[in-house]
Parts: sequence; structure tokens; C-alpha cells
Amino acid sequence: MKKDKRSDGDGTYRQRSDGRWECRIMTGRRSDGHLVYRYLYGKTQRELKDNVKAWKEDQIAGCLWNKEYFFRDWAEIWFEHHKDNISATTQCSYRYTLNVLNDYFGDRKLDSIKAFDVETFLKQLRREGGSRSRLTQCRGMLFQIFHKAEANDLVHKNPVRFADKMRNLDPITEKDCFTVEEVKLLMANLPNDRIGASIRLMLGTGMRTQEILALEPRHIEEDGSVIQIRQAINMVGGTAVVGVPKSRDSYRDIPVPPVLRPYALSLRNAAELYIWQSDKMKKPVNPTYFRKLYKAAIDRIDGVRYLSPHSCRHTYVSQLQALGVDMETIKSIVGHADLDMTRHYLHVQEPVRKAAALKLNDAFSLETKDD
Repeated sequence: MKKDKRSDGDGTYRQRSDGRWECRIMTGRRSDGHLVYRYLYGKTQRELKDNVKAWKEDQIAGCLWNKEYFFRDWAEIWFEHHKDNISATTQCSYRYTLNVLNDYFGDRKLDSIKAFDVETFLKQLRREGGSRSRLTQCRGMLFQIFHKAEANDLVHKNPVRFADKMRNLDPITEKDCFTVEEVKLLMANLPNDRIGASIRLMLGTGMRTQEILALEPRHIEEDGSVIQIRQAINMVGGTAVVGVPKSRDSYRDIPVPPVLRPYALSLRNAAELYIWQSDKMKKPVNPTYFRKLYKAAIDRIDGVRYLSPHSCRHTYVSQLQALGVDMETIKSIVGHADLDMTRHYLHVQEPVRKAAALKLNDAFSLETKDD
């Protein structure tokens, strides 16, 4: 008997002894606490998936006639309706947050949840050690769930709108980045191999780790002057897959400082399909593997602290700021995701962007040490 345990909310698939496929989906809970399940069937797994999809669509279409259902029921309907608008990676993150909300609100009737309940939940989450980002994610998803419920007359008003926001009690911390002296040591002492070239380019272009791991030779100009960001690595179920960049503003062409172009060309010329390709699977490597090599390369250089790969991006921004490059130009190069802010730097012209890259040239112009 074949079984296929799917993600929460998708049900459990299995092939019956008679050859048919069956899906069991939890739909609620009885007053005595026992779970209620819905069973769907299909002659093939493909047919069953189509039947499950059709049933969920019927639930969404018919749910508005039912004014009495629990938070988890509406939250699941909201998620099914919303998930086609988000990437697979974001879906995994949303599902985790949804599980947190269901643990607290799941068995409550939707229209019984008030602003005080939302505040109590967020305070409890913070007492249990929930990070600021976790609190923000939970509040944001709650707002979306109730906003859609309010729009469909399922609740009188959105309780999250009237719930007090949690004050940020964490101390203000600055983004850590390499100093000018550390950058010079890195440029001079990193190995002349794939990891060394990659770290130099991250420092000199502001690329994210997910972006450099998804690079293909075709994304680097023949003279190494420009790197095109057209895709990024997304983690789906623990597996690295090539997908879309972080946001639509992350699609961009990054000018490469002349002193770093040989490193861009070395990566372009040595690669087959991907710049960072697994020898066994012919797919991009896992970010964990890259971070391991990155740490080893940084640790070999005296006088340089170990900072995360993402700190190279912070270093890039801080270097350009120190050199007098305006923030509008910087944000256009790094692919800032804030659409409101993006509108302010749409006027940045390509010559200005290239001039910004040239300002880094002197900072990185050091002889490199051979292996």
C-alpha cells in the first residue's frame, strides 16, 4: 500500500488495495474533540489530485453561505485561495506561520476572536521567545485572514486593525559589515579559485547568496562588465531549486568594477550549466555547502572577522555610501524590494550606475596572492 504524506492542509494520499487512490483531509473537530475527516477518491493519483483541487474550489465558492465555522477552516480557505500568488518558498514559510496561528486560534469560532485576543496571543508569543520577525509575520497573516473575512461579511470588523502593536523592545543594532581594512585583506588574500572569485564579486556587486548560486555563464557578459540577475535559489522542502529572484525589483543588471571583471570571467569560463553546480546532480549546490566553503576561506585570513555571506551585501552598500554614491543609485543596483522607495530612483541612468561601479575600482585595486 503506497502512502504519500503531504504538507499540512493537503491531506494524506494512499493507494488502496483495490487500486484506487484515496485522500484523507481533516475538515474540523467535533464537540467531543474528535477530528472530522473528508475522504476523496480517484482511479489514478492524477485524477485524485484533480478531485481534491475541485473539492477545495467548491469549499471556497460555497463557504460564504456558512457563517459558523472555526478559524482554522477559514484560514485554510484563505491560504488555498492566496497561495497561487506566492512562490513555493514563501508557501512553506506561510504554512509554518499558519500552523502557529492554528495552534492558538484554530478551534475558536472566527467571529468570536477580538482585538484583545490578538494582543494576548502576540504577548504570549513574545514571552515564549518569538523573534520580532515572527511576531510581525503572525500579525501580518492574521490581518490578511481577517481582512478577507471582513470583505466577505464573515466578521463584523477586522480585530487585528484594533489590536495594539507590540513595541519593539530589542536594542537597535546596525547591520554588520567588513571594514575597509578587512576588504583590502580579503581582496589580497582570498584564494584564486571559485569561492575566492565569488566572495570578491559579492563584495563588489552586492549580490545575494541565492543569486550567485543560481548564476549561469550566460548571465555574465563576455567581457565580465555586467552580471544579469534573472533567477535565484529557493529552498523548497530542504532542496535547492532554481526559481525567481526575491522580488520583481531584484531583476537587474549589475555593473562590475573593472578590477573584478577577471573574476567574473573566471567563473563564466569554468562553468557548465551553473556557476555553482553540484558534480553529482548537475544542479546548483545547496547554500549550506556554499556557506561552509565561504567560512573556511574567510577563516584562513588573519585580521578578518568571520561575518555571514550576506554581510558582503551590507559591505557593498556601506562602501558605496562612504564613497559618496547617492542612495537612489545604490538601491537600483542592489535591487531593493520596497516598491514605494523604488519609484524614487527610477530616474537613475545607466551611466550613473556604471560610474558608481568605477568608484569601487580603486578600493579593490590590489594585487592578489596566488594559491
